[in-house]
Amino acid sequence: MQVAVRVSYRLRNKMKSYHDIVGDGGSGILEQVAEHRTRIADGLAGVRHLVAVGSGKGGVGKSTLTLHLAGALRARGLRIAILDADFNGPSQARMAGVQGALFVPGSHKVSLPRTSNGIGVFSMGSVIPESQALEFESAAQGESQTWRATREFALLGEILGSFEWGALDLLMFDLPPGAERTVQYADFLGPCTSFLLVTIPSEVARGVVARSVAALSKGPNRILGYVENMSGYYCRDCNAIKPLFMSSETPRLGIPCLGTVPFDPELARFCDGGISFAELGDTTIRRALDDVAQQLLESLI
Repeated sequence: MQVAVRVSYRLRNKMKSYHDIVGDGGSGILEQVAEHRTRIADGLAGVRHLVAVGSGKGGVGKSTLTLHLAGALRARGLRIAILDADFNGPSQARMAGVQGALFVPGSHKVSLPRTSNGIGVFSMGSVIPESQALEFESAAQGESQTWRATREFALLGEILGSFEWGALDLLMFDLPPGAERTVQYADFLGPCTSFLLVTIPSEVARGVVARSVAALSKGPNRILGYVENMSGYYCRDCNAIKPLFMSSETPRLGIPCLGTVPFDPELARFCDGGISFAELGDTTIRRALDDVAQQLLESLI
């Protein structure tokens, strides 16, 4: 018993809690973080606008909207790139037609794969086959949930610092679902990043997106507005927009609505086949996306 008491006493006097550690505890981690941040800032120095496209709700067509808004902006002559930040469910590689693309050295860093209409795209889907999951080693067996977010944001930082983003008018981030993930990305990307949120006309979706709005409103990031996706479906046979969801009296989200985009099976086919927005033709859906692109540009001024 006396031995146990002595050991306990020594442990209490030698082991430090978080409250006992001053600064970084001599690890040099603060200097490493500052250096990492500087590298990211240098890499993004030529980017005029950072726009994160989020929702809080999965399945609202956020990735599709990101890609085709980028296409609409590119058609106006803007320099655009997309970073697919959904590392666990990356879809931009397939939709943009850059699956299996090779990453080649650029003049200083790694060059981005590009779509047929010249949009730079980074997506883990270009690196990892769809039959494979993104895995992170854990420091402790069975504790991957403790480290995963840290590893994911470390990976995001490496991507931002290692690729040649160059001179861009917009760098668009396709965020993963989850209201808390939206806030985490806001913290990581900093106050210079503006947010565009995506919903569909259902009470459930709007309720979740409203949580993202409430959380983002507490921070310094600017919320540009929201887009209502799948606001009906486009019937090509009768050239009309028909209801897709039951009409709802759900209140608006308290932020500007930048437009509505109906669902079009043809657009879904384009996404599955990696066909670019430039080949969509003059359709109701293209005009709706053009309108949203214009509203987005005006909100950034």
